[in-house]
Amino acid sequence: MPDYDQEQGTARENLCRFLAACYYQPGPEFAEEKVFDSMLNAATRIHPDLAARARRLGEEFSAEGPESLLVDYTRLFLGPSHIIAKPYGSVWLEGEETLMRDSTMAVLEMYQEGGFEIDEDFRELPDHIAAEMEFLYLLIYRENEARRNDDPEALTAMAGLRKRFLDEHLGSWVSPFTAAVKAGAQSGFYRELAELTDRFVKMEASEDKAA
Repeated sequence: MPDYDQEQGTARENLCRFLAACYYQPGPEFAEEKVFDSMLNAATRIHPDLAARARRLGEEFSAEGPESLLVDYTRLFLGPSHIIAKPYGSVWLEGEETLMRDSTMAVLEMYQEGGFEIDEDFRELPDHIAAEMEFLYLLIYRENEARRNDDPEALTAMAGLRKRFLDEHLGSWVSPFTAAVKAGAQSGFYRELAELTDRFVKMEASEDKAA
């Protein structure tokens, strides 16, 4: 596997993991842990367009602050009366008010196949955008690990699962979801997060098609 860029592979892992973190409630720990510096570093190793988006994301967080962003986060993803951008795959794959249906069961089977266990403290549905981005991170990580260990069997299994996950699940609903976020967000932060998420997931899916 001589043509694989291991440094870029690790950067893809990291950017995916940090994107997932941004779909939890915003707090001061984002700045304290220098999440956006780490995102920019990872994005810079992948593609200039992602780097530009990551830079703007960090700037928007600094400009608006976690307290202001929490208001927008609640409006977008929690309600209470009307949720602007429901962060669940089943809503976008099976209908506006549909939760925990066939697509959710299908993604749970993929989680099991990939050895992904949702933390017991996670109080959301299993097809929440944060959970699906964390699963994508795990698949990228395990592909990288298989390459490092020169394990073609594990590589084929993880690459195949990642392709199915993107084709049948996350890659099929991320664009309408992020479009709803961009249309409904009052903050530049969530507009940038949506754009960066959409571009990253599409880049992952196009890499599969090119492989």
